[in-house]
Amino acid sequence: MTELRTVDPRSLQLNPNNPRTIPSNPQMDAVLLASIKAIGIIQPPVVRELEGVLIVKAGDRRVKASILAEFATIEVLVKDADETITQMESLSENMVRAPMDTVDVWKAVEQLEGLGWNEQAISDALAIPTRVVRQFKHLSHLYEPMLKAMTGGRIPRPEEMATIANASMEEQAQVWKKYKPKKNEDAAWYAIARALAKRRISFSDAKFDETLAAQYGVTWLDDLFAPAGEESRYTTDVDGFFGAQQEWLENNLPKGGVVIPVDETGQATLPKKAERVYGKPGKGDSIGHFIDPRTAEVRTVAFRIPQDKKAAKGKVQADEPVEAPEKAQRPDVTQKGKAIIGDLRTDALHEALKADPIDDIKLIGLLVLAFGGRNVMVQSGLNAGGSDRTEICERLSPDGTLTLDDDVIRTAARDMLTQVLSCRENMSNSGLVARVAGETIGASLRLPSMASDEFLSCLSRQALEREAGANQVRVEVRVKDTRASVVKHFTGATWHYPDAVFAISTAERDAEGIGRRQLVPGIIAGEDEPTDGVDDPSEDGSAQDEVDDESTYSEAA
Repeated sequence: MTELRTVDPRSLQLNPNNPRTIPSNPQMDAVLLASIKAIGIIQPPVVRELEGVLIVKAGDRRVKASILAEFATIEVLVKDADETITQMESLSENMVRAPMDTVDVWKAVEQLEGLGWNEQAISDALAIPTRVVRQFKHLSHLYEPMLKAMTGGRIPRPEEMATIANASMEEQAQVWKKYKPKKNEDAAWYAIARALAKRRISFSDAKFDETLAAQYGVTWLDDLFAPAGEESRYTTDVDGFFGAQQEWLENNLPKGGVVIPVDETGQATLPKKAERVYGKPGKGDSIGHFIDPRTAEVRTVAFRIPQDKKAAKGKVQADEPVEAPEKAQRPDVTQKGKAIIGDLRTDALHEALKADPIDDIKLIGLLVLAFGGRNVMVQSGLNAGGSDRTEICERLSPDGTLTLDDDVIRTAARDMLTQVLSCRENMSNSGLVARVAGETIGASLRLPSMASDEFLSCLSRQALEREAGANQVRVEVRVKDTRASVVKHFTGATWHYPDAVFAISTAERDAEGIGRRQLVPGIIAGEDEPTDGVDDPSEDGSAQDEVDDESTYSEAA
C-alpha cells in the first residue's frame, strides 16, 4: 500500500543503507537545490515506516535540499517496508537514470518560454546562467535536419556549434546538402563549421571610435557563446574594420613612431639593414607600428639602424675550425633566441650598472674590462656615438681639471660602462667581458622571466623538454603543448634559461677561454701576436711574466 503524506523533512531519517557512499558532485547538488527552490519537489521521496519512524528509501538528496531550502513541509510517498526489494530500489534510483538529450533540453527551454517562463525564471529553476538559457534558445533554431542529426548522436564542439548557429538558415541548408552524412554515420561537424565560418574580429581589438566605424560601414554583432564577463561584440565587416583601423593608426602615431608594412606571412617588414630590438628600446631606436593581418590588432616592434658598419669591414677575425656534428640536429637556441638573450642581458646589465651598489675596486676593474672588450671601437649597445662619451668626459673635467666630486666620478663611470658594455648579437657585442661584468654586479637578478611563448619557441625540442623536466613540468606529445605548460607553470614567477644568465659555464670557459688573448681584438689563441706597435716581451726578458699575468687574470676573471 502507498500513502501520500505531508511531513517535516527534518523528521525523516536518511537511508542508512544508501548505496551512494561517495558524496555526489557539489555542483549537481547546487543545481538540485536551485530547482527545488524555484519549482518545488517534482517527485516526492519514497519512505518506509519502521516503528513509527519514517526512513528514506529513495530521495536522500531531495530531502537534504528541502531542508537547506528551509521548507516547513514536503510530500513523501510512504510504502510498505519490504526488505527483499528495498536495497534494489535504492540502487535502481541511483543507477537507472538517463540524462536528457541536449537537443531535448533546447526544445524544452523554448516550450517553457511559450508557457510564460522568462529567462531569469528558467535560469533559477535549472541553476544555469541566463547566458546559457539564451544559447539554448538560439540553438533551437538550427536547421531542422542538422538538429535531427544531433539528436542522440555526436554533438558538435562548442566552437563548432557557435559557428553553425550564427549562420543563416539558407547557409546552413546549402552546406548541409554538401556534407550530409551517410546512414549510421555521424556528421562531420568540423567540416560543416569550417564551411560556414566567417571571419570575425572582436570589438576589443578596435582602436577606432563609432564615427570611423560608421564611415567604414562596420556594424557590431553580439556573440551569445562568448564566455561570461568577456567582450562579446564582434564584426564580420573585415575590410571596413581594417580600413578604419588603418586610418586611426595613421592619425594617432606617437612622436617618432612610423607605420611599417607586413609581408605575406603577416610579419613586420623592417627597413633595410634594420635590426630588431627585443629588449628596451634605447636612444636612437625606432618604434614601428603595424596592423596584424590575422587579428587586426595594432602591434609595435622596436628596431635600430646600425651605425658605422663600414668601419668594421677591415676587422678580420679568424674562426677556429669546427667539426661537423655526427648527426644534423637543431641547435638548442636559434639565432633569434640568442638575439633575445643578448638584448635582455644588456638591459639587465645596464640597469645594474646604473642602480646597484658597486664598490670602487669593482668599478675600476669593470672599467678596465670594458675597454678590453671586442667592441672598443666603440659600437655602443645604446646606439650612442663618440659625442655621447665626450659628454661624459666633460662632466669629469668641466674646467680643464679633474673633478674631486666622488659622486660625479662614480656616475660618470657607470654611464661610460653602460655606453661600452653590451651583450647584443651584433657589432656592439663586448664578448665574454660583458658576461664577467654582469656576473660581478649580479645583473642576472634583473633579467625578466623568459617563460614566454616567443622565447620558448626559439628552443629546440630537446632543450625545451630538458628544461620542462628539470622544473617538474609535464612533457607533452606536441611541442607547442609543452611550451604552453611551461608558460603556465611559471605564471607569476620568474624563470631564466640556464644559458642566458651572465655566469660563464665551464663549457664556455673551455671553448673560448677568458685569458688576455680572448679579450684583445685580433689576437686569437694559437696565433702569433702582432708585432707592429706592440712591445716584444722577449726584449725586456719578461716572457715568463706575461704567462704568469695571463694565468693570474684568468683565475681572477
